[in-house]
Formats: sequence, structure tokens, C-alpha cells
Amino acid sequence: MQAHDRQTHDSAAVSTDTDRELIILAAPGPDGYYDAVQEDIVAFHIRYAEAISAHDDVIVLSGPNLHARYVDALGDDRVALIPMADIWMRDFTPLNAVNPVTMRYSPAGQGGGRTGRREAKFVQSELEDMLQAASLKLPESTLINDGGNFVDDYAGRVVLSRKFLRDNQLSENEGRVAVRETTGANHIAFIEADEQGGLEHADGVVAFIGPNQLVINRYPEDAAYADTLKADLRAGLPGVAIHEIVTPYDGSDIYDVRFGSACGLYTNMLVTPQRIYFPQFGIAEDHEALEQLRRWTDREVIPVQSSQVCRMGGGVRCMSWQLRGEPAARLKTYLSDR
Repeated sequence: MQAHDRQTHDSAAVSTDTDRELIILAAPGPDGYYDAVQEDIVAFHIRYAEAISAHDDVIVLSGPNLHARYVDALGDDRVALIPMADIWMRDFTPLNAVNPVTMRYSPAGQGGGRTGRREAKFVQSELEDMLQAASLKLPESTLINDGGNFVDDYAGRVVLSRKFLRDNQLSENEGRVAVRETTGANHIAFIEADEQGGLEHADGVVAFIGPNQLVINRYPEDAAYADTLKADLRAGLPGVAIHEIVTPYDGSDIYDVRFGSACGLYTNMLVTPQRIYFPQFGIAEDHEALEQLRRWTDREVIPVQSSQVCRMGGGVRCMSWQLRGEPAARLKTYLSDR
């Protein structure tokens, strides 16, 4: 279960601006699943990519069906003609932008069961094909886990839901050892997801906004769960600072009942070294959430309207693959020719 092929990259690396992170998005494909919400996804991607491009590097991967649309809106330097099989890049791409390692995409990410297992393997194989074509060899692990269930502070601390333990048939102690050996993390907290079944991703519950600095959802109607959550976090992350953010969760409009909603979940934010891309939902609580986050962090907070896509179960973090340093420069060079 340990990572293998953990090797340094070619010394002839392409230089990169360390202040800019590479954020990669994936357009919906032509298979029909996203047809009813395709326009919402494209509009979100364009708005989000425009917000990113002022500060960080962004590339949208697209198949022929939507390539021209994205190029017209963003320019050909921010779009690559490489289709991905799903839009939720977070879940099937390497974990951790600094020391990336790929875990096996969970069948739950594609609805579960035999069909989900087959589709998850196919989704991740398309990414592997791209990395191989780019001559980018990144460490791999046989552990099963979605990227949405790996929330880290890039300083050795990680939060995962206990679904990780069940998927890999590990005890909590065994799980800590496996995560430590695979990712180099020093402190690992296992939590119960706030909704059992389905994805059970930690990034719908918590977000690191700095080393050992966590933002968590507020659960005023479930004090017992909130107390257990905070106890689990403090047990796994000694000295952690916990901030509770307003959480006007709205599950009234869900695209696919297997995946729930991310509407009102401000914890599904995208954090880079300099900035936080912060979901907004067009509701009264948006302003309060922004004020709270800006009190807790020195990073620049960039609001991103996410109401068009949150009913599909995700938003700014779920749709984004982050990569930094030499691997990011190498991949960006490869994609610039596509």
C-alpha cells in the first residue's frame, strides 16, 4: 500500500513562478450525463478561470465538443484539446500540489458498484494517458481514496473521513501509518462525514487555511456531531486552531441524489499559498462568510460565484486540480502545444 516510484524529476526542469499555482479544470464531455447542466458548467468554468488567471495559471482540458467555446472565451493559451472523462478533477488526480501522489479513484465517485468501479478506472486512465504523454512520472499508491477526501495544509497535516479506512479495510492506526508512508504527513485526523453513504468527502466539512488552521462547517442543529468532529480533529492534529464558519446548507435542489449538494458549504474553498478562491452562492450569508474568512487569514480571498454548479455536489475545490513547482511547469509546457 505504500507509494512506489518516488523519484526526483529530471534536472532539466522548466522554471516556474513559485507564487503562481497551476489550476486545471475539465470540460464536460459528450456522453450525455451533463447535458442538462452543460451551460451552467461552462459558464462557471469561464467565470472561475477568469478569476484565476489574474493571479494564478489556469488551463481547461476540453474535448472537441466544447473546445472552441472555451478558446473563444479564454484564449487558446488557457485551453488544451485533451478530453477528460469527468469534470471533478480533484478526485482522480494526484493529491497535494507540492509532493503529488496518485491514489486509486474510489468507485463511489462514479456512483458505486461494479459500474462505478469500471468507470472510475476509465476516468483515471485518461489522466494517466495525459501524464504519460507529458513524460510526467508521479508517485502512485494502491490505496483507494478520492482527492476530495484528502484535505491537507502542506505542512504535514491531513484530514480524511473514515470512509478511507473502510475502503482500504484498515484500522485507524493502520490508516495513519499508510497515509504517513504514502504522503509524508506527520499528523492525520480521521473524521466521520456529516452525511453517511456516497462520497463522504472531508472537503465538504473542513478546509485548511494555513498550517494547522482549520475552517469547519457550523452545525447548530447537531451539537453532538459538532462536538465529535472537533474532538476527532484535536486528537489527530495537536494544537489545531478551529474556526466555525456560517453554514447555510441547501439540499433542496440536487442534480444527482447519489452525490448530494454543496450549496452553502463555504468549506469547499480552493487554497493556494497566496490566495483562497472562495465559493459564493448568491445568498445573504455570503457577506458574513467572507468577513469571517478575511478575519482568519492573511491570504487574499477571491469570491467565486458557484450557485450554478453547487447542486451537482461540488464547486471551486472539487473542480480543480492543483499542481506546483517543476511538475506544474513541465505539464504546462506540454499542454501549451495542445
